[in-house]
Amino acid sequence: MLTVNIICIGKIKEKYWTEAIGEYSKRLTSFCKFNIIELDEEKVTSNPNDSQISGILQAEGKRIIAKLSKNSYVIPMCIEGKMLSSTELAEKLSQIPMQGKSSIDFIIGGSWGLSEEVKSKADLKLSMSKMTFPHQMARVVLCEQIYRAFEIASNGKYHK
Repeated sequence: MLTVNIICIGKIKEKYWTEAIGEYSKRLTSFCKFNIIELDEEKVTSNPNDSQISGILQAEGKRIIAKLSKNSYVIPMCIEGKMLSSTELAEKLSQIPMQGKSSIDFIIGGSWGLSEEVKSKADLKLSMSKMTFPHQMARVVLCEQIYRAFEIASNGKYHK
């Protein structure tokens, strides 16, 4: 069975986000082994300079890279990534196991984004939108879209 991981910086505290993520996590167990791997955010001053931001990205990036699965298809979520429709995402996720990959690692960075080192590991850079979302909401939307993609690929009734 395919393993799908969301590797993300930060923890979600609000009950409404955790409940939404929990619901999609439960639904996804019909299609894959699904994991959310939360990594700690770097501590930062209220107004970091460019050098401090670079250090944050490097430290978080090292922790992210350490969690990437062997033989995984790596998809960092980043603004410069490609935008796909739900149907296109379903097609892409369906093709990945045929490429000999046993897992898919989606990556959501912290407040400052992702390091170039993390982005360089990408098999596909993906963008949700030209709009900016809070990281908690982005995680919920990503869970929903992964679930929707599996439903589309299996001709389920969820996608209309």
